[in-house]
Amino acid sequence: MLKPGNRISAAYQAALSVVEKEAPDLVPNLTKSAGTGIGLEFRESGLNLNMKNERVVKAGMVFNVSLGFQNLQCASKNPKNKNFSLLLADTVIVGEQNTEVVTGKSSKAVKDVAYSFNEDEEEEDKHVKVETNGSDHFMSKTVLRSDNHEISKEELRRQHQAELARQKNEETARRLAGGPETGDNRAIAKTAADLIAYKNVNDLPPPRDFMIQIDQKNEAVLLPIYGSMVPFHVATIRTVSSQQDTNRNCFIRIIFNVPGTPFSSHDSNSLKNQGAIYLKEVSFRSKDPRHISEVVQQIKTLRRHVVARESEKAERATLVTQEKLQLAGNRFKPIRLPDLWIRPVFGGRGRKIPGTLEAHVNGFRYSTTRADERVDVMYGNIKHAFFQPAEKEMITLLHFHLHNHIMVGNKKTKDVQFYVEVMDVVQTLGGGKRSAYDPDEIEEEQRERDRKNKINMDFQSFVNRVNDLWGQPQFNGLDLEFDQPLRELGFHGVPHKASAFIVPTSSCLVELVETPFLVVTLSEIEIVNLERVGLGQKNFDMTIVFKDFKRDVLRIDSIPSTSLDGIKEWLDTTDLKYYESRLNLNWRQILKTITDDPQSFIENGGWEFLNLEASDSESEDEEESDQGYQPSDMESESESEDDDSDSASLVESEDEEEEDSEEDSEEEKGKTWEELEREASNADREKGNQSDSEEDRRRRKMKAFGKSRAPPSSAIPKRSKLR
Repeated sequence: MLKPGNRISAAYQAALSVVEKEAPDLVPNLTKSAGTGIGLEFRESGLNLNMKNERVVKAGMVFNVSLGFQNLQCASKNPKNKNFSLLLADTVIVGEQNTEVVTGKSSKAVKDVAYSFNEDEEEEDKHVKVETNGSDHFMSKTVLRSDNHEISKEELRRQHQAELARQKNEETARRLAGGPETGDNRAIAKTAADLIAYKNVNDLPPPRDFMIQIDQKNEAVLLPIYGSMVPFHVATIRTVSSQQDTNRNCFIRIIFNVPGTPFSSHDSNSLKNQGAIYLKEVSFRSKDPRHISEVVQQIKTLRRHVVARESEKAERATLVTQEKLQLAGNRFKPIRLPDLWIRPVFGGRGRKIPGTLEAHVNGFRYSTTRADERVDVMYGNIKHAFFQPAEKEMITLLHFHLHNHIMVGNKKTKDVQFYVEVMDVVQTLGGGKRSAYDPDEIEEEQRERDRKNKINMDFQSFVNRVNDLWGQPQFNGLDLEFDQPLRELGFHGVPHKASAFIVPTSSCLVELVETPFLVVTLSEIEIVNLERVGLGQKNFDMTIVFKDFKRDVLRIDSIPSTSLDGIKEWLDTTDLKYYESRLNLNWRQILKTITDDPQSFIENGGWEFLNLEASDSESEDEEESDQGYQPSDMESESESEDDDSDSASLVESEDEEEEDSEEDSEEEKGKTWEELEREASNADREKGNQSDSEEDRRRRKMKAFGKSRAPPSSAIPKRSKLR
């Protein structure tokens, strides 16, 4: 009935007549509308498909036709599932001759259009399922349910942190004692000898739904293959990537290290098992893009952690002579990215000009039209490579953090950045406000968006081509790949002198927009201490202690307290041990004490002196024991002090009446100042001392308002113990 010339109400009447003929008992449950027209708004109120709308259908109109039955009932034991509703919808375009159903080619199968919430399921898995399930996703955010009890996320994090504390203290003790570190031993053993994720089949985690799982503890990736969960050590994985097609299908591709290929040396595994068949790559498909992205991120993070631990060495402090750049010859053209600016900038007073970055055989070369403005960055000298597109920033950038210093102009640096400003800084000279609907303003904003998108696409294309180049066998030992900061995990802080937005990546903590740059390698961090954490604080500080105790700690100040939980979660997922304290600590003195007497540091529990919960419980025990003991001559001493000095402080002056009752501090704990004053006056009356002077009353009143300065009199009882 949705044809030119017909009334809109006729469409709903046609649907109603079918229900009256085929299932008259369902007429009361039929929806009161058959959909709406789509125009400037998704639901145009004037084009509602109901019995009362007498507007005429015209060619070119678009309708969202939706029909359904509501408040239907089914036989179910669960009262929540008794009532249900059905709704079907299509998008319809009215033509001159025929009406086109745009969604007619979409699948109408139940498995493609329906989903359910498994509210009755007794056991929930903490992993997000490959197929979208509303309740599973919701429960993973709040509580992980097991058979007998519920464990909150905070409790799981506390347990994981306790295990990390034990491992960290053992590792620190070995390093301070001069022995080899556990991390290096494990890494060397796994590269030189057999890579064993599980020694026994019984060590495999209990079977779950067939989906890709990451076992962080055993450094393994479990893949569902032919109905079984097959484990692969993360060191066997070379690269992992994901992509999405037009049908919302997500694909994850995992490429493994295959020994014996050209430019790849034979290790002990390939020599021992010369007749073995190796798996080169696997691909999986999923309907859940979120799960795929989480799996890719977890594999990359775990792999980087293992590789970093394996290749961890002391940082070379002196400037090392770099190899000579091999220019791309006739084999392939260099990968080019033009019109880039560099930081740090070249010296000189001349006008700054942009340059071009080229990827050659064994390194990058940045050059401008001036002969003396040229920088070579060798692939072997790159420690971390970052690509940060412009999202809420003014620049799109490529950043290289190097192993060894190089010279940029006359500056010695470990960080080199190439960037483009995606928006021009424009200042309006008129001073008047422009309308939000000004066509020139709208056109200018559209041009800026197009320019930003084009720059981001050019950078992304360059990064992809360089990643493909680094994926060649001759670069396997470098483990290079462009890392992209995760903005959703970022937080504001002051790493140097100005506030900046600091963002984690899979292997680093970075701030790449403001200078000086901040690049912290996670594998070099010993512990993280969160300072000035407490109720009522609007912000806190983060202190990063490095494994090299001779290196100064890094402080990031003035982080908003709203970011505290997110930072704790990120630190825990990256296996970094963190502590909390209420005050800022003198870390230079602490590290000097540790290096001077490492044995005492180990015997006293290592880093556990930073454990706020343990120190709180110990201090409470000490306070209780101190309050239970008072010397017998305290009374006479305090009395003589009261007589001798009229200007004694509150801590030093104590009235004789207060000393008679040794249990006052226990009884008055938690009482207000008014209650304490009332009890003190009652005690004075019992002793017969009711002649309060005007000055005494005034001083007690000042004390009731919480004055910290002591009155110049010794007649006021001591109150400092009760704070």
